[in-house]
Amino acid sequence: MINVTLRQLRYFDALARHGHFGRAADACAVSQPALSMQIREMEEAVGGVLIERGARQVTLTKFGEELLRRVRDILRSVDELGDFARASRDRLAGRLRVGMIPTIAPYLLPKVIETLARLHPELDIHVRETLTPKLIKEVSEGRLDTAIVALPVSEPSLTEVALFKENFLLVRPGEAAGTPVPSSEMLREMRLLLLEEGHCFRDQALSFCNMQSSPPREVLDASSLSTLVQMVGAGIGVTLIPEMAVSVETRSAPVAVSRFRNPQPSRTIGMVWRKTSPLAGQLQQIAEVVSLAADALRAPKGEAGAKETKTRRSARRE
Repeated sequence: MINVTLRQLRYFDALARHGHFGRAADACAVSQPALSMQIREMEEAVGGVLIERGARQVTLTKFGEELLRRVRDILRSVDELGDFARASRDRLAGRLRVGMIPTIAPYLLPKVIETLARLHPELDIHVRETLTPKLIKEVSEGRLDTAIVALPVSEPSLTEVALFKENFLLVRPGEAAGTPVPSSEMLREMRLLLLEEGHCFRDQALSFCNMQSSPPREVLDASSLSTLVQMVGAGIGVTLIPEMAVSVETRSAPVAVSRFRNPQPSRTIGMVWRKTSPLAGQLQQIAEVVSLAADALRAPKGEAGAKETKTRRSARRE
């Protein structure tokens, strides 16, 4: 019988994820020598070398890669034992690991945390903000309980629950307030500012402008919506941002915000979790809370027009 501890399995999983003893040790809250010793003991127990130790990083051996898949299955099953126990309770309590994409988290997260803390004070919420592919991978592997992303994700092992639909608004320099809103075809001839590669919101904006098949005349990339809006305020170009971000991102920038003509570009925001998760019932309750929080945040229909009027009056005073 192979004598491998659960601690060793978790350390090996962390080392595989980080590819570095120091970072893996930090993630596990142990010293690097302690983690290294546990990995060596695990190698002795399984009778094979799991990693190639390099000067700057570690690489899994073929045996290590094959073992890692089984290790993660075991860890996911162990985590689901705890989830099963929590699911048997009549109340929402304990650790909840939630992921969110960057174009949602800064705007929705504070309201969601506030609402969950009020309605379910025994929840211990841990939040992870990163791009959709990483979130889907971590939910699938059991490292996150759920994630809030743009749908669909089309992952067969995950349940998708739509929460709300959100429109995209056009952000232009302040002097453009009151001028006709360009069509998607006209945007192709303008200097369009977008999030960098990897953000699903970038792909959605390009889809609206029909730019996937042919490159636009000029596209500039940024790492955040805040940077995009500030670049527009500086007169560099125009951009699209989700409606939820408007009040936060445009309050300190001299920009005009406009709605497109119908059908407006939009995205569907939803929650995903593993179909096998014992917490499915509780996650459905949390999805309802998130949906209510989003309803409270989304701007009224007249906000874009009010923003344009305010910008135009400011220009006349100057």
